Amino acid sequence: MAPRFALLAAAAIAAAPLAAEAQSYRCVGKDGKKYYGSTIPQQCIGLPIEELSPQGVVIRRIDPQATAAERAAKEAEDEKRKKEAAAAKEDRRRAQALLATYTSEKDIEQARARALEDNQKAVKEIETRVGSLQKRLAEQKKELEFFQGKTKPPAKLNEDIKNTEIDLQAQGGLLTAKKKEVDAINARYDEDKRLYRELTGQKPAAAPAPAAAAKK
Repeated sequence: MAPRFALLAAAAIAAAPLAAEAQSYRCVGKDGKKYYGSTIPQQCIGLPIEELSPQGVVIRRIDPQATAAERAAKEAEDEKRKKEAAAAKEDRRRAQALLATYTSEKDIEQARARALEDNQKAVKEIETRVGSLQKRLAEQKKELEFFQGKTKPPAKLNEDIKNTEIDLQAQGGLLTAKKKEVDAINARYDEDKRLYRELTGQKPAAAPAPAAAAKK
């Protein structure tokens, strides 16, 4: 009995590593049947799967849908972190550029004044072009009136009038856009000043106190 018992024990010990690796997979297929395999059965693809120990105990459950949702959530979180990192990098770049450009709030106000001055010059130039086009158009239409009731006006005259009207419309749109730039310029330098104060630890200047009412 002893030799036989020893042989059985030796066989059990030798089989133990193999048994430890003999985990399997199980699922309920779309047809309602259970499927088993040492690897995930083909019938289990895309379905909830149970991983079993050699003793048949469930080690873990694999839900493909949950896994896909978790992967999508992780990808979204990674993308969010990338955008936040890019935004932080841009903020640092802007802060460095701002401090390299301005040494005081006075510098910012001088830059604002130059930008507004350039804008006003552009507005005046466009207004001059608009005035010239309006004058040209009036002359062309007056020439057109000369032919009415007498003879057919030259084709080139009608073409010139059309081209002048197109140019006038384009310059009018450009003029409107240039005038709107004033708000954008002021908003830009207001933001530069706010950021400059934040970076240099300065506080906004306090508003002047209202004058006290004179005593009767």
